[in-house]
Amino acid sequence: MIKQLNTRTCILFFSLCCLNSLFAQKEIPVFHLTTSPLIPVNHPIALDSTDVNKKPFETHRLLQNQIDFAAVRQSKHYLDAGLDSIFHLEKRTVQTSNRDKALQLLSFQLDADRYCKAKLNILSTDFLEVYVNGKKEKSKETSEDSLSKAKALVVALTLEPGRCEIIIKRLSKAEGESQLKASIEPEKADSLAQISLSTDPKRRINIYDMIEGTRLANGSISPSGHYYLITTYTIFSGGKRVYNKELRETDTHQTLYRFPENIHPQWVSGKDQLVYAQSISTDKDLLLLDIPSFTETVLASNIQFNSFRLLPNMQGVLLSVNEEIPGDKGDLRRLLSPSERSGSFLKRSSLFFYSFQDKSYQAITFGRTKVNLNDIRHDSRKALVMTSRETITERPFTEESLLEIDLQTLQVDTLLTDSFLQEAGYSPDGKEILLIAGAEAFNGIGEKLAEGQISNWYDYQAYIYRIQSKTIHPITKDFNPKIESAEWSAYDNHIYFRTEDKDCLHVYQYNVKSGKFTLLNLPEDIISSFNLAEKQPLMLFRGENFDHAYRLYTYHLKTQKSVLLADVYKDQLDELVLSPMSDWSFTSSQNNEIEGRYYLPPNFDPQQKYPMIVYYYGGTSPTSRTFESSYPWQVYAALGYVVYVIEPSGATGYGQEFAARHVNAWGKQTADEIIEGTKQFCREHSFVDSTKVGCMGASYGGFMTQYIQTQTDFFAAAISHAGISSIASYWGEGYWGYSYSGAASAHSYPWNNAELYIKQSPLFHADKIKTPLLLLHGTADTNVPIGESIQMYNALKIAGKEVEFVQVQGENHGVSDYKKRIEWNKTMYAWFAKWLKGQPEWWDALYPEK
Repeated sequence: MIKQLNTRTCILFFSLCCLNSLFAQKEIPVFHLTTSPLIPVNHPIALDSTDVNKKPFETHRLLQNQIDFAAVRQSKHYLDAGLDSIFHLEKRTVQTSNRDKALQLLSFQLDADRYCKAKLNILSTDFLEVYVNGKKEKSKETSEDSLSKAKALVVALTLEPGRCEIIIKRLSKAEGESQLKASIEPEKADSLAQISLSTDPKRRINIYDMIEGTRLANGSISPSGHYYLITTYTIFSGGKRVYNKELRETDTHQTLYRFPENIHPQWVSGKDQLVYAQSISTDKDLLLLDIPSFTETVLASNIQFNSFRLLPNMQGVLLSVNEEIPGDKGDLRRLLSPSERSGSFLKRSSLFFYSFQDKSYQAITFGRTKVNLNDIRHDSRKALVMTSRETITERPFTEESLLEIDLQTLQVDTLLTDSFLQEAGYSPDGKEILLIAGAEAFNGIGEKLAEGQISNWYDYQAYIYRIQSKTIHPITKDFNPKIESAEWSAYDNHIYFRTEDKDCLHVYQYNVKSGKFTLLNLPEDIISSFNLAEKQPLMLFRGENFDHAYRLYTYHLKTQKSVLLADVYKDQLDELVLSPMSDWSFTSSQNNEIEGRYYLPPNFDPQQKYPMIVYYYGGTSPTSRTFESSYPWQVYAALGYVVYVIEPSGATGYGQEFAARHVNAWGKQTADEIIEGTKQFCREHSFVDSTKVGCMGASYGGFMTQYIQTQTDFFAAAISHAGISSIASYWGEGYWGYSYSGAASAHSYPWNNAELYIKQSPLFHADKIKTPLLLLHGTADTNVPIGESIQMYNALKIAGKEVEFVQVQGENHGVSDYKKRIEWNKTMYAWFAKWLKGQPEWWDALYPEK
């Protein structure tokens, strides 16, 4: 199909558009341009006849004057060509002899439905430069008085699915004709590609939108609620990242102060003051900024610490100092513990106290035990500290103890010792302690499981410990969401929990007196962080949804009203056409309701047949309905796929019994649900081409991809990033393989449950795989070592299967480098285009046969 679109409802269809599958696509003339205003330019003052390269000044060098492309990108001015497709361009009105020239930007957009190659042909009487997606490609350094005398400028285009921007910078003249004619000519080999031309600034989302632009990093509110901190960052083309930290007034949003990028301010308890560290070589200064007066006071100078927490009474500060046990030096090194490979075994931390009054610096703890400060009581008298010791012969391989330290006498009271304890914090009155721990903690008093199940220790629960009676009360035993974080409000004495609630991250209020949980009616489905004002019923939170990036809000706890403070991605988002999302669930053959959601391509036509991509994790956590993701579903939908995201058994956030299905499963039940759900989705949605369904997952999801292909040949293509192929080798070689397996394979080891480690490992069933499989892996992956993909690749090659293996050099478990992340994403897009759309050109261009 060949079409020409115009934002002013002028749409031109060529008569042969319906025959594009039978005939080669012909040259496509450009009929509409967006134009910027004319910008006058002067000839420079000639101090000499030549420049440093002994070249005289020529008129075309005026094109070297820079113009912000926003002048045309934001323009609402358009120009139409005549029936002969010739544009008659605006001339510069002469004012003086040396100001008879002007620069102007012209633009149009190309949208291609697939990877293809084409030529941009331009005929013009003017000097000009041509930019493709912001990059200068060619220039014309001659000017003619008629189009018939002009020499054609040809720019080779390599188009990927989606939008390509063409900007022409021209040098206008006062005399003679200024004309331009442009067209797009697809290569013969790409005659089936559908290319449309437009001046509409709205476009489909792409991978660059997921990586580049300005994002909200975090925020925090002052104790009074009158001020807040906001941190944003901008990633530019090429990967440069710049942070911006500001102090703003809550009511007016006025910026009051900007902090350097290396400063990380924290609010002082009960006061509108900020404290932050400033490095001086290896030592640091601790400074206090008073907000109303903006005066800065030095609290401490030339002290060493890695993290700090002020005492509420402002008499001093508790400092955490990291140390490391000396290891063996030289070429031969003895390993002391499995955890030493990740570096954690040798690392230790100790607590110190610095007094602001007498400037003394003294140790609170001493020894080789890891110490972590959890909280300081409101009266500054006592602190909660957790210590950690390795217990390698018993899962979960560490033992945690909760200590209460009297900061005046240094008397220690060991309150609790439990391997599944995660964190602790005081109630506002200091009489109770809020504990976050696994359901197996405290002899399983918080467990709610089916018979024979073992708890998924990642499904964190909440408990209240009463200090005087030394009793523990489980408060989330009948509460399905997983606890992510919590804050006990000093204002209303309620506890506010950020939870993993199915595929959302919600905030609940817990009434300590009634024991009732109440879901806060916040405007976002994904709340990544929140904090409470101490003296006002006000919460500040950071949230996103499936169709936009993170925003910053306040929420009034009494009026239940949210106020938007910052939407830093809005301008970029306004350019994008996004896909709708719908929830969909089914009942499995084991009579379990399995939830999910799906995204439809833009301009969806229910009468058409679309290829589909199925995404899952299958591990301990659900796949949240985020906008920003390493595997952005909006981008896959924009590429023309239906995207189905399924939440199979084993994920936290759906209740303890559901989460516990993950333990000792390694694909059992989970794979069946993914296969059943995909087939049922296809049956219920006639717009899905069930012969063109692909699947993908990463890490445990990569394992699921490999395992699923040993169970079915339903899928037309599959992608596994950093996937596990052998449970035993992952258990032994991954930095955290044995510890993660303490949850996923509780009490099961290669020597006592060989059936699990072999039967559920895809490697041992590689001969059953019939689906074309793409293996992706970072060469520096410490979590799931690259050997997991190497051995599966070797097995499939030897078995004569369709497999490709792409190694991402220097990357760990995820791909973070700007350039590599783009190439990695395009590799996945090209793989699915080859097998789900019958378009191998992109893959062949990225990885040509050798």
